[in-house]
Amino acid sequence: MKLWTRTFVALAVAAPLLTLPMPASAGVGDLLVAPTRVVLDGRKGTEIILNNIGEEPATYRVSVEFRRMTAEGGLEDVVAPSAAEKLAEEMIVYAPRRVTLAPREPQAIRLRARVPQGVADGEYRVHLLFRAIPPATPVVQASAPTEAKGVSFQITPVYGVTIPVIVRLGNLSATAAIADVRLDTKDGKKAVSLELSRKGNRSTFGEVRVLKPGVKTPIALQRTVAVYTEVDKRRVTIPIDERFTGQLSGPVTVQYAETFDDGAKVIAETQAVLR
Repeated sequence: MKLWTRTFVALAVAAPLLTLPMPASAGVGDLLVAPTRVVLDGRKGTEIILNNIGEEPATYRVSVEFRRMTAEGGLEDVVAPSAAEKLAEEMIVYAPRRVTLAPREPQAIRLRARVPQGVADGEYRVHLLFRAIPPATPVVQASAPTEAKGVSFQITPVYGVTIPVIVRLGNLSATAAIADVRLDTKDGKKAVSLELSRKGNRSTFGEVRVLKPGVKTPIALQRTVAVYTEVDKRRVTIPIDERFTGQLSGPVTVQYAETFDDGAKVIAETQAVLR
């Protein structure tokens, strides 16, 4: 899984809000969010901590989004949510929905799943968006009148962090497999590309490791790799550690390990030869 953030552009003219999705870590702008993924079972709630690491007070709004995974591993906005997605939105209860934080001040967002009777076992998912609200900018009277030429506007970047919130009901299971391992490139750098597949009634989440005989550390490692229930397989491309770019040819072992609070478990492994 990748954690995604979005950058919003607010225009000082009457225009719709523009959204530009982009991958990032657990923090963007002056906002840090932890944890970056939440799994609920309908019995026990949890907290998400927002932290304003900037030098100015900031206000953030919390809202629900619907996003689906593509075969390339990206997340796309959902215009028409399915019945299961709408049910997930109804189950997720969180508060507060708007917070103002002083510099270096944290705030807990309380989160739980309220599961109605009769809901079928399965995995339900939404994404929570923590979006900064730009401060109001006072209108300043110009010192001297000037002739207006065309349309003028001011662009203010508005940042946000998006994390998945998953509700799992019942005894769910999943298996995974790795295939089609090959050398590739990513952002102009050497990489290992592979197909990661999933079977079962829940998503998987963990890290992909590429191991080479005689080398203690992985020559390529990608954390937070998810395969959500809307896809059976996805492509994963992992940049190779620059220390090992001259040692690529030959056999490798590729592992997909699910990660938990108390460790990790390898759920898929394959042998391949890089050429």
